[in-house]
Amino acid sequence: MQLSDIRAVVTGGVSGLGLAVARHLVAHGGRAALFDVDDDKGTAAIAELGEARARFIRTDVTDEDGVVANVDAARDFLGGLNAAINCAGILGAGRVLGREAPMPLRQFSTTVMVNLVGSFNVAKAAAAVMQHNDPGEDGERGVIVNTASVAAYEGQIGQAAYSASKAGVIGMTLPMARELARFGIRVNTVAPGIFWTPMVDGMPEEVQQSLSASIPFPSRLGQPAEFADLVACLLGNRYINGETIRLDGAVRLAPK
Repeated sequence: MQLSDIRAVVTGGVSGLGLAVARHLVAHGGRAALFDVDDDKGTAAIAELGEARARFIRTDVTDEDGVVANVDAARDFLGGLNAAINCAGILGAGRVLGREAPMPLRQFSTTVMVNLVGSFNVAKAAAAVMQHNDPGEDGERGVIVNTASVAAYEGQIGQAAYSASKAGVIGMTLPMARELARFGIRVNTVAPGIFWTPMVDGMPEEVQQSLSASIPFPSRLGQPAEFADLVACLLGNRYINGETIRLDGAVRLAPK
């Protein structure tokens, strides 16, 4: 699938990794519908990307009916839908046994709802539309790319909820790819390491340097554009399916 032919829903699309993906797609002739909840950043993103190539659609990824309606709206704006890239997520940081009290169950469940259930919710709504596309080469009708994290493998102290949610994303990748194969829809996941995002940008410089030093090579934080490059590869290479790819400079997270 050529990037110029991509008609994509990108969740978390108005900042960070999601916006990097949208920029990459639009720069190569594709079109994107940005699903997110930040109206101001959504307006800024569309001003940058251009109204002809991108549209912001306010979306709560955990809302089943809302996602179905917005995927349909995205398809109408894009002139079709053949890709869904799930980048929406929250950290949900907190210890199981905090200083004041155990973690509220609501905090754990909210993290899982956004990161895992939200990814599934968008993926299945997009797949329901993609299954009706005319088949391309090898019978391909669409591509889904989810975002996990290296924390799914080496979760740190305080990341029980986050790591569980991202491990769930990895766990559903292969069975979903196997199931959707008969429709010509591929499913892959990227597990990024420590990337330069707005959250990191607000950290003290010494913390940023410490994070960079923990990465074997290259000893720096990942750039969102590098994440977007990998997503573009997954969109274009039809033989990559059911795979989770770490993108992390060989880092392995310490306990804390």
